[in-house]
Amino acid sequence: MAISTLSKFTVPLATDQSASSQGLLMPKLQYRFRVVLENFGVSTPRSELTKQVVSCARPNLSFDPITLDVYNSKVYMAGKHTWQPIELVLRDDVNNAVSKLVGEQIQKQFDFFEQASAASGIDYKFVTRIEMLDGGNGASTPNVLETWELYGTYVESVNYNALAYNTSDPVTISLSLKYDNAVQTPQGTGVGSAIARTIGTLSTGGGR
Repeated sequence: MAISTLSKFTVPLATDQSASSQGLLMPKLQYRFRVVLENFGVSTPRSELTKQVVSCARPNLSFDPITLDVYNSKVYMAGKHTWQPIELVLRDDVNNAVSKLVGEQIQKQFDFFEQASAASGIDYKFVTRIEMLDGGNGASTPNVLETWELYGTYVESVNYNALAYNTSDPVTISLSLKYDNAVQTPQGTGVGSAIARTIGTLSTGGGR
């Protein structure tokens, strides 16, 4: 028996946009993801951190405003952009694999024993890959729905968090990650898409 009524569980669209009854699209779910850090630390495999991830933010972007004062009003334009740091929370395991990797990465950025700094950014920067999955596992290989690749990442701050007798929660380590650029892959589906650059001479926007 057809269940055509379920195709109406959505917002009616204008006739020039799409079919009026197309059904509600499945959303991406927050808990279906994995995080891989390439060239993080020195020793143990990158999968040690992937297994212990608690939560991870997606990139957040802002543009500096440029204000042009004109006769009776103001015109606003987008200036230089800033990628906001993201927070990555990790469980601290009893084998110290997570704390060891975090410590190695921090030492790559600055040797706290010798009080020696890295010579250049390439000596310690790494790639952060955030993959959103479709829920597959085991024999059903998960499909990657979206990937954020963060280039030129380093640890801006690390918080080893608190201990307490009145809780049963695992110990966690929180990392604030700063990065130079972020691209959504596969390219063509979001940030990093090849959009033709428009050359104009006016600071104001157009209209229809």
